[in-house]
Amino acid sequence: MQLQFGSFQSHLVSTTNSRIQCRLLQPRPSFGIAFDIDGVLLRGQHPIGGSTKALRRLYVDSTFSGTLKVPFLFLTNGGGTPESRRAIELSELLGVNVLPSQVVQGHSSFKSLLNRFENELIIATGKGQPDLVMSEYGFKKVFSIGEYASFFENIDPVSQYKSWTSKQAFDSNCDPHGSMRRQSVLSERVKAAFVVSDPVDWGRDIQVLCDVLRSGGLPGHQNGNLNQVPLYFAADDLEYQGAFPFKRLGIGAFKIALESIFERIHHIPLEYVCYGKPNPLVFKNVEAVFRQILLSHCDDHFVNKGDIEVNGFKTLYMIGDNPVVDIKGAREAGRPWFSILTRTGVFKGKENHVEFPADLVVNTVEEAVDYIFASEHIS
Repeated sequence: MQLQFGSFQSHLVSTTNSRIQCRLLQPRPSFGIAFDIDGVLLRGQHPIGGSTKALRRLYVDSTFSGTLKVPFLFLTNGGGTPESRRAIELSELLGVNVLPSQVVQGHSSFKSLLNRFENELIIATGKGQPDLVMSEYGFKKVFSIGEYASFFENIDPVSQYKSWTSKQAFDSNCDPHGSMRRQSVLSERVKAAFVVSDPVDWGRDIQVLCDVLRSGGLPGHQNGNLNQVPLYFAADDLEYQGAFPFKRLGIGAFKIALESIFERIHHIPLEYVCYGKPNPLVFKNVEAVFRQILLSHCDDHFVNKGDIEVNGFKTLYMIGDNPVVDIKGAREAGRPWFSILTRTGVFKGKENHVEFPADLVVNTVEEAVDYIFASEHIS
C-alpha cells in the first residue's frame, strides 16, 4: 500500500512538473492593442462600453499603475494638448495609469518635421493649446493663429464682435514682450501652417490661412513667388462621435471648407499634407512605439520580447469605431494589423461596414478585449 502511494506521489510530482514545464515552454503571444478614444473608450468625458474594466485587464498588478501584461497604446486623431497632459487626463477618466509614451495623437507626426521648421516662424491653429503642442515638440518660433492674427489690424473684419479675440488683443498689447513679438511677426514670413486640432473660430482661421498661404507667408503683401506656404493637417476626420448623440464635424470638415474657399478665391488647388489615421504610415510608425512600450513596461511572462525583437509582432489589434478612419487605416497598413469595429461610436450598423469591413465587429470595447484574450490565450 505504501509502495502504491509512493508511486502515485512520484507520478503526481512528475505530472505536475511536466505541466509546469509545458506551461513555461509554451510560446507566449506577441501582440499589442491600439485603442481609439472617442466613441470607443469615452463619450465626451465619460467611459463607455466597459472601457475601464477592459483596460484594467491589461495590467499585471491590481493598482493598474505598474507593469503591463500587454503592450497597448491610444491611437487617436484627436488632440490639441501635449501627449503628457493627455496621458494625465486619460488616467483620471479611465482609472488606470497612462504614460505619455502610450498616447499617439494626430499631431504626434508633426515631430517628424522638426528638422525642417525648428527655427522657422510657424503658425498653429486648433482647439486647446496648439502653440504649446508645437513648442513641446521642439519648434522654437510658433504662434497660435489667434495671437498671430492679433498683430494685424483688421485682418479679421468681425473681430470686434468676438469677446475672446478682443481680450487676446488686449493681453498682447499689455505684454512687455508683445511689441517685440509683433515687430518680429510683421517683418518675417511664415514658413509653414499647422492645423493641430479642430479649429474653434473657423471664419477667422480660414481668412487668415488664405492670406498667409498665398502671400508667401506675410499677409497684406503681394507674393511674387507663386509657391504656396506648406500646410499640414493633423488628421482628416470628417466626423467623430462626441458627447452629443449625433456625430460632430471634425478637422476634415474644416479642411473641406478651407479648400473650397481657397480655390474659389485663388483659382489654384490648395496643397496640403494630412497625417493621422487612416494614413498607413501612421500605423507603420506606431509599430516602433509598441516596441518601446514592450521593452520598457511589459512583463516577460506574458509577452515574448525576444521573439518580437527578431520577428516583429504577430498581431497588432486596432479597436476603433470609425470604418473610414480606424478600419480603413488598419486594412491598408496590412499585416500584422487586425481591425476590430465597435458599435459604440460613429458605426452603429447591425452588419459589417460594406466599403471598409473590419476583421471583427463587436458591440463594445470590453467584448473586443475578451476576444483578444481568448485568441491569445491570456487569462
